[in-house]
Order: sequence, then C-alpha cells, then structure tokens
Amino acid sequence: MPDYRRAFVPGGTFFFTLVTDQRRPLFQQESARSLLGQVIRECQQRWPFTINAIVLLPEHLHSIWSLPSGDSDYSKRWGWIKKEFTKRWLDAGATESKISTSRKLERRRGVWQPRFWEHTIEDFERHFDYIHYNPVKHGHVRRPNDWPYSSFHRWVAAGVYVRHWASWSDAERVLSFDDISDSVGE
Repeated sequence: MPDYRRAFVPGGTFFFTLVTDQRRPLFQQESARSLLGQVIRECQQRWPFTINAIVLLPEHLHSIWSLPSGDSDYSKRWGWIKKEFTKRWLDAGATESKISTSRKLERRRGVWQPRFWEHTIEDFERHFDYIHYNPVKHGHVRRPNDWPYSSFHRWVAAGVYVRHWASWSDAERVLSFDDISDSVGE
C-alpha cells in the first residue's frame, strides 16, 4: 500500500494538481466552473488562504496557495472543496463516473480522482509561469492570454505579465517545464 506523505509547512506556499475522475472534462461546462469557484470562495471564508495562481483546464486544475502563518492544513481545505463540489454537482443533476465497490466502501464518488498532488514550492516564479502556460502546453490555445480560466489575466492587470507573454509562433521558442512534476501524466 502506498505511503502518502504530505509536506506540512505552517504558513507555506504549495503547488497543487487535482484531476477529475477518469479525466472527464467536467470543467468544459460553465456550471461546473462557476460551482467550483463558488465553493473555493466559501472555503476561503471558512479557512483563509491566498490563491497566488490558478488554471482550470477541462479535466484538471493547478493552483498555488499560500497559507496563513502557523497554518499547514491545506488537506482540510481541499477535502472540503472536493466534498462540497461533488455534493452540489450531483444534487444539481450531474452524473458521476462508475466507481468500484472498494471506492463505494470508502464513501468515494466518481467526480474527482482520489487524493491530489502537492508539493512545497522552492521556485515560485517557475511554478507560477508553469500554471499560466499550461493551457498552451495542452494545446488548448496558442497563447496564455487566450485561455479565460486562469489567473493570468489578473496578473496582466497587475503588471506582473505583459498581455502577450509566451506568445510565440509555432516555429519559435516553446517553454519547457520538464523539471516540474505534477503527477498527472502530462
């Protein structure tokens, strides 16, 4: 049996990857995107944290969070977000993937993959860029500015990025983030 160990760094900054069950493209639907945003905002009200960066793709998301000083319980937050999203998503009439008997016994549902991937960040800027470049990496768009479900636009407005950051033609440079592991088989 795997030994899942989490990095608990009070007040730390963490990179996360969460994936839908069987990589179903739930977040192609506006209702799913809207519900997830609502649940995340409610979680922030209950247990404060800062979302430094986020990108929502059809079947997974990446995010960087910073927790308050002395707080290392991101697992509680993600557990609550996944549980609340699942409950409300299914209550709204959405369907879930078929799940195994063992997952049923664990009271799991067919909306999210079990668990999530996280690690503490040692190179904030590189992870920050990775998140915002991810829709390009997956071939959804040619430029980060073209993907609407990303904190990229907030950071352009704040002057951190220029609007056309990483906007090269196919024949030109492509960013590589091979050194960043997100454990989703990308």
